[in-house]
Amino acid sequence: MGNDSLPVIDFAGASDEALARQLDQAFTDKGFCYFKGIGVAPALVDGVFEASRRFHAQPRAAKDAIAMNKFHRGYMAPKTSTIQTSSVAKVTKPNDSESFMWMHDVPESDPRFGRPLDGPNLWPDLAGFREPVEAYEQAMQAFCQRLLGPLAVALGLPRDWFAPFFRQPTLFLRLLHYPPHAPDDNAFGSAPHTDYGFITILCQDKQGGLEVRRKDGTWLAAPPIDGTWVVNVADMLSRWTNGRWQSTPHRVTNLSGGDRYSCPYFFDMSMDAVVEVLPTCGTPKYPPVRYGDYLLERLDKNYAYRQQPAAHQPAA
Repeated sequence: MGNDSLPVIDFAGASDEALARQLDQAFTDKGFCYFKGIGVAPALVDGVFEASRRFHAQPRAAKDAIAMNKFHRGYMAPKTSTIQTSSVAKVTKPNDSESFMWMHDVPESDPRFGRPLDGPNLWPDLAGFREPVEAYEQAMQAFCQRLLGPLAVALGLPRDWFAPFFRQPTLFLRLLHYPPHAPDDNAFGSAPHTDYGFITILCQDKQGGLEVRRKDGTWLAAPPIDGTWVVNVADMLSRWTNGRWQSTPHRVTNLSGGDRYSCPYFFDMSMDAVVEVLPTCGTPKYPPVRYGDYLLERLDKNYAYRQQPAAHQPAA
């Protein structure tokens, strides 16, 4: 596997065993790869990108009407996220991006309703927006549930080992817009960071700008490839594997001169899941941790809206 590119794993027609070998190699070596052949129709991808562009083209007041609620859902305005928890850089400027955040819906009838990050989504008053967003999310969730089998096999576990941790998964779909910015060593669309949960599957447009940190500290471009998603291990999956699979820092700079759009999908375990080093991954280097506690600590540090009193009040 070369050091100047990320591997591409093709799911079309592959057995779990063949996929397991490729996943283990990619996640041990770099923590990143591309997926293709995952069974998500191109029309669904086109639909969610078009929805994102239409949402971000609205006047600011229309977007602010669904400003982030205390459940981490809604519109996140530009320069309201600063990666204070970065382990690889001292971040001094907020991210130059804006986004619409969807999470798993928790209705008032659900016993979880009202707990941190368990509440309703906010939807803009924008005809034809909700349907393509939900259709894309449902397709991604179906694929990620199928992915659990090969991941378990790769780690020497029974194929269904992860299933109990994902009966009520924590889900995020983020529709990101990065305006162009001038070269600046301290300015990023997304500053160097790692993701918090299990696995991230990113669909990006053709503008480029995503970079992955090599083990020697240099940065490797992860350019868009037609029909693929960029995939990375997040902190909890790395912790489960005792660091065998890397949660690799990555960043985004948009020097394209135009607008950049991306749609990352974060597929994470239940908030109540306790992550302990797997029995197949050696003597534990990390103590057990409840995913919800880890996640909330990082959100509280990195997002400006969570320091505001309104963020801790029930949503209207």
